[in-house]
Amino acid sequence: MKDSNAVSKSQKIRDWAVSASLIVFSLVLIFVLEQVLPRTSMLFTVLKKGAIYALVAVSMNLLNGFTGLFSLGQAGFMMIGAYTYAVFTIPVALRPAVYQYFDGGAIQFAIPVFAALLLAGLVAAVFAFLIGLPVLHLKSDYLAIATLGFAEIMRALFQWDKLGAITNGSNLLRKYPVFRSTLFPFVVSGICIALIVLLINSTYGRAFKAIRDDEVAAEAMGINLASHKRLAFTISSFFAGISGALLAMFQTTIQANQFKSAMTYEILLIVVIGGIGSVTGSCISSMLFIACSEWWLRFLDNNNLMIGDFHVPLLKPGFRKVVFAIVIMLIVIFYQRGIMGESEFSLAGIRKAFARRAKKNSAAKNGGAK
Repeated sequence: MKDSNAVSKSQKIRDWAVSASLIVFSLVLIFVLEQVLPRTSMLFTVLKKGAIYALVAVSMNLLNGFTGLFSLGQAGFMMIGAYTYAVFTIPVALRPAVYQYFDGGAIQFAIPVFAALLLAGLVAAVFAFLIGLPVLHLKSDYLAIATLGFAEIMRALFQWDKLGAITNGSNLLRKYPVFRSTLFPFVVSGICIALIVLLINSTYGRAFKAIRDDEVAAEAMGINLASHKRLAFTISSFFAGISGALLAMFQTTIQANQFKSAMTYEILLIVVIGGIGSVTGSCISSMLFIACSEWWLRFLDNNNLMIGDFHVPLLKPGFRKVVFAIVIMLIVIFYQRGIMGESEFSLAGIRKAFARRAKKNSAAKNGGAK
């Protein structure tokens, strides 16, 4: 028994060591690519935006996949985080140029970037806690409609001129610090996703899964449904706020009109494609989603595409979205549980898959021999 425990611990240590090595290798590879390729390469755009969407997709999966709460307010919390970051990091000397219709704005100081990132998550978490008090009594579609309505109400408020001294009304927020290196969003998103994974594997994470599987049984086991749901909702919104701040840095300008319900649907689509209940699935599908929508299918919008002397028909602006929708439909049809399902991409999982396949092959050989 002790030998098996020692073997399992050594395997876990090796898995952690290999995973850490892969992460370090990925960061080094990105650094090398930045030195070799031009900064305008679409590869860096996909990597930056993919890392940001991976974080918000994992935060949404914490609710939908691991707690069983169907929320559609992610775009609203991203908007809160984006505005919080932008408002508190615009240099004081540049505020009159940004808030030109509101006498330089109500905030007349600036805080460091990392403090603003943390504040973006905290402000989004506070809003989530307050809105969660009444909303989390709802279930299923009613919860989705309520959270979607909250996001739309917040978007309208942020465009209201009465709050213009803070949000700049319907005008752009700009001139705040942005990241230049692809490593920044990768490191921040990676740390946040690692914290979510640790939460999922903790006693709180097991309580979330119990609520997802059967609320009555979870309550009978002594789990406080209201507090655990509120905790999952608040934590998910905290990381959504940080991802919104990263998106603000990526886009260099922020306007409330950018955070429409379509953004939430995109994030939900990423979660479904990757697998509801899979962290690595959300990360993989976010990269694939951004690469297809922003890069690989861009040529379909070119109505003057020529292959030799042949003019390719049907291609015109917007055709990319049609093809992309068809690709998504095929993925949903043939991978109904998503790319990863509820499993995770890990060395232990790979070993188990090979072990299952070896057992099947040996059983087939033994059956054939008989």
